[in-house]
Amino acid sequence: MNPNDLTWKKLSSEYIHKGKWATLRIDKCEMPNGHIVEDYYVLEYGTWVNGVAITEDNKVLMIHQYRHAAGIVSLEIPGGVVDEGEDPQQALRRELLEETGYQFDDFEPLCAVYSNPSTADNQVYSYLARGGKKVTGQTLDDQEEIIVYEYTIDEVKQALAENKIVQAMHCTALFYGLMKLGVL
Repeated sequence: MNPNDLTWKKLSSEYIHKGKWATLRIDKCEMPNGHIVEDYYVLEYGTWVNGVAITEDNKVLMIHQYRHAAGIVSLEIPGGVVDEGEDPQQALRRELLEETGYQFDDFEPLCAVYSNPSTADNQVYSYLARGGKKVTGQTLDDQEEIIVYEYTIDEVKQALAENKIVQAMHCTALFYGLMKLGVL
């Protein structure tokens, strides 16, 4: 069997909620075997971007930020939403400056993955950013409170080993970034 033969046919779609950050729709689909899936819920999100950001003195920028859905203060890498019409790399450059006050000019793509392709339609673009310099203070959105830290690469590896970084998309980016740096 060809993997493409597994694709479902969308028979109908109805929007339940359209919001600034997330949209929820319900699809009716037909599986290749003819089975009808009456109510398949899909979350539509914008494109996201994050970065393994290495400063000019070889420190990894990490942040603590409250994540309400999980009710946790999460240790993460910087990133955010790609604005409509914005290139993901430019979005990361903007997010790094806003969230950390660091300017980066050297970007290398690491991966493009789906956040959760069973229920969400968006992709997350991850980059390795190098040579960051502190040039300004933070410029945070109204709903952001972020504490910035500089970790050594060994400290990041230890945080991963101890399951202290629980945001899956950030673990993925760190995995690819540490591989690219040759330290895994």
